[in-house]
Amino acid sequence: MAQVTLNGITKRYDPQQTVLQDIDLTIEDGEFVVLVGPSGCGKSTLLRMLSGLEDISEGELRIGERRVNELPPAERGIAMVFQSYALYPHMSVYRNMAFGLSRRVGGRDEVERRIRDAARVLQIDHLLERLPRDLSGGQRQRVAIGRAIVRQPELFLFDEPLSNLDAALRAMTRVEIARLHRELGVTIVYVTHDQVEAMTLGDKIVVLHEGRIQQAGTPLQLYRQPANRFVAGFIGTPAMNLLPARVMRADEREVHWVSPRGPQGEAAVDGSGLKAGDAIEVGVRPEHLSLGPKDGPGLRWRGRVELVEYLGDCYLAHVRLMCEDTVLVAKLTGGAPPEPEAEVTLSAPSDALHLFRRDGSACPRVTR
Repeated sequence: MAQVTLNGITKRYDPQQTVLQDIDLTIEDGEFVVLVGPSGCGKSTLLRMLSGLEDISEGELRIGERRVNELPPAERGIAMVFQSYALYPHMSVYRNMAFGLSRRVGGRDEVERRIRDAARVLQIDHLLERLPRDLSGGQRQRVAIGRAIVRQPELFLFDEPLSNLDAALRAMTRVEIARLHRELGVTIVYVTHDQVEAMTLGDKIVVLHEGRIQQAGTPLQLYRQPANRFVAGFIGTPAMNLLPARVMRADEREVHWVSPRGPQGEAAVDGSGLKAGDAIEVGVRPEHLSLGPKDGPGLRWRGRVELVEYLGDCYLAHVRLMCEDTVLVAKLTGGAPPEPEAEVTLSAPSDALHLFRRDGSACPRVTR
């Protein structure tokens, strides 16, 4: 295993097409880092640059103590698991995992030991003589992971490895990957578009947008303290509700604001640089909304239910506010769901609110 350091990494295909810009990131030894972002944000390109499948236009990439910018993939000490399983259909599971290994480690006994150990960890030791066509999708993906494990690389790279699996298999394989990381203590960089995978697997999540890192931190940091409007809207399902508002007064301890035709409120955030009249956005996550007025400081909105979505253990109520042409989505549990067209009151505590400046940056929370 090894620390991975990216300093000013940039990728451009021509002067007018820059895919990644000034990526600075440190991945600690044994850390599980997940790259997330919308399609086209550059996350898979970044993974391919780590692997050596894409050239680096600018910047420096180090794996351990080595600068690896010019090294071919075979000399970087990495193993990559792709979205497609890329197994040889005419070879058994054992031969797929052993392919090319003897030239790396030397000795049939060592090859045998590595394959048996990896198969035991992945719980595929009973499948070693089968052909890929006789395996389920989840089993094939475990074989692809096993083929990476036996190489004992310094760095594992996963490029959306579960996207071809159905929901049940994704959940099962996700648990297996988490267990694998815990048992082996390996360094992993993992690309996904699935927020559940990102939040449950990653020690650190890196959110990319338009070729730049928007925020890097633990799952809870990104969820509770998004650095900007993009991260707030991207992390969390359903997305954070956002309402336009204007500042009434602000200082480094709190911001008082008013929405165009709705309630007034205040939030314990750093309002340095804001002044009366500045446009802001107020954010509240669906799970922080509740039906009916609540005691204590907070906000209340009146609205009419447009739609109720049932999700089994909870439901989503889409409520169009009467004070402005905005729909809030509330994630609710317990009690009888409201009927469509019913008039309801939604409440949110003040400490659940997020404020974003005109440029999209978040106003940091402060402790009163």
